[in-house]
Amino acid sequence: MAPDMKRTYTTRASRLPLLPSTPPSDLASSSPPPVKRKRSFLEETTVQNSPTPSSKRPRKSISLLPKGKDAQKGKKGVSDASKKQQKLTQLHFALDVTVLKTCEHCDLSYTKGAPDDESLHRKHCARVQRGLEWGREEEREALKANVEELAAGVKLKNGTKGRMVFFRPDVGGKIGTKLATLLETMSLALSSPPLSAAVLKQCKIYLFLLPTSSSTSLTPREKIVGCVIAQRISTAMAIATDADVAARTSTPAPGSKAPVRRPLHSLIPVDTSSNLYVHPAPLPTPMGIPRLFVSSAHRRLGIATHLLTAAAKNFILGCPLDPTKGEIAFTQPTGAGKSVLEAWGKGGIRIYEEEQGR
Repeated sequence: MAPDMKRTYTTRASRLPLLPSTPPSDLASSSPPPVKRKRSFLEETTVQNSPTPSSKRPRKSISLLPKGKDAQKGKKGVSDASKKQQKLTQLHFALDVTVLKTCEHCDLSYTKGAPDDESLHRKHCARVQRGLEWGREEEREALKANVEELAAGVKLKNGTKGRMVFFRPDVGGKIGTKLATLLETMSLALSSPPLSAAVLKQCKIYLFLLPTSSSTSLTPREKIVGCVIAQRISTAMAIATDADVAARTSTPAPGSKAPVRRPLHSLIPVDTSSNLYVHPAPLPTPMGIPRLFVSSAHRRLGIATHLLTAAAKNFILGCPLDPTKGEIAFTQPTGAGKSVLEAWGKGGIRIYEEEQGR
């Protein structure tokens, strides 16, 4: 039999932790240190991505309010602004008041408070009262535009002297632009439609130019204070006298033996407010006046008479016309125009339609 084998080794005891050379202090924790263990993959990713408290930086708040005296001033400014804002104005709607205003100088109706309307009114009112400028640029182009001078040194009733010129309406340049502005001013002032191109082709433009008092140079500036437009026409209608109108409008009293008057339908009314009627029979007439304009500051000085007389002598070359013989006609005159044709034509002026040549 084999001899029994004896074990000569034993298991080693686990190493005990070494004791420190100095005794432990009271501040040290008596609890054993935590046992470290491996972290899983999920735990590592969450720990790396989550911000640590130390990584967060505190935000600094910036105060926009002033400090010290500036703060007091700021408070006073805010209080003053609030006090100013508290001053409110009560507004009321005036429904019975119209916003349209009619100027007493130029008779133009415009919307009060509208910038465009007020600007148009200021320009138009200045032209109606004082006329349009005729300066050096227009005078420089006068020869090129065939502007002819009819008379110079024409004396008016107040002692001032001016001159008269005429030209065709198909001019261009500065004079053409000035003419377009003048025609627009006349249309607004007379409340009449603009003249068509077909009518203007048959016309001549007559202007009365008056030097301005402030001009002292060799070529003084002038103002267009009067304008007459003469048109070539063929027929016109005679104006009915007051006796003709009364004979057709009056009716005999009941029981009277007076003959029955003819009805008024045999006369054509032109302006009932001024009792202006015409006979319907067309009569041969060579010249018509579709537009007549004199600035309000220069009226009653004889400007219209001078222009009409010059147009009657010059319109047909070598054939002066006589208004008293019915050789000149007007087209639907206004109240002021009626007084002019009665004083100048002495009852011989006729009425015509300006579009008759079309």
